[in-house]
Amino acid sequence: MQSYTIGQAARLLGVSPDTARRWADAGRIATHRDDGGRRVIDGRDLAAFSIEVAKDATAEEGVVYTSARNAFAGIVTAVKLGDIAAQVEIQAGPHRLVSLLTREAVEELGLEVGVQATARVKSTSVHIDRA
Repeated sequence: MQSYTIGQAARLLGVSPDTARRWADAGRIATHRDDGGRRVIDGRDLAAFSIEVAKDATAEEGVVYTSARNAFAGIVTAVKLGDIAAQVEIQAGPHRLVSLLTREAVEELGLEVGVQATARVKSTSVHIDRA
């Protein structure tokens, strides 16, 4: 399973590293030490927490979110595989993006909950790049 440093998690959540550190210190998100002694967050835990943070952010009034060049870097929060098709959900800061693609594409990209990915939106299509 992929793990993320506090700085990486902060970028994916759209907050400063200090904010992510405070959340970890307060016990809002679980961390552990990697082999190098760095404090890291398990990808599945970060995926679940990103949904919670997004709900909190969307509850704020008057907050406006925009994206640059329609690229949303985030973390995969759900993957639903069918025989041929698949549905992938990405939480990118306060934005939840859903893409329908082939099962083969999901498998080739190695998409699973907790993996970092970028959703690119063009008109009504969402394309996913594995980070």
